[in-house]
Amino acid sequence: MVDKEHAERFAGEWLDAWNAHDLDRILSHYEETFTMSSPAITRLTGNSSGTLQGKPAVGKYWADALARYPNLHFKLLHLLRGVDSVTLIYDGVLGVTAEVFHFGPTGKVTRACAHYDL
Repeated sequence: MVDKEHAERFAGEWLDAWNAHDLDRILSHYEETFTMSSPAITRLTGNSSGTLQGKPAVGKYWADALARYPNLHFKLLHLLRGVDSVTLIYDGVLGVTAEVFHFGPTGKVTRACAHYDL
């Protein structure tokens, strides 16, 4: 199980990076080849798979999202820990969101999946 200290540190740093709109800090939490899945990817890009792979592709998508939502701010509602993952439940620009982050051996995110009530 992901230890509580690691989960809380990740959540705090991740939220601070997003709320600062600092793309480099956001991406620093992820492996180079990580995978991101989200219904918002389909909604905002037209990518029917809803999945992007790697920092260049996800970074471009997130840069566009930060530009599209200049008032973007996430507020943590709840933090859940799993075997090799953390789920953050937060309020954001698309409403209440649950995002699951799977960590690899380096402690960085290898896969993330966002869930919304769209």
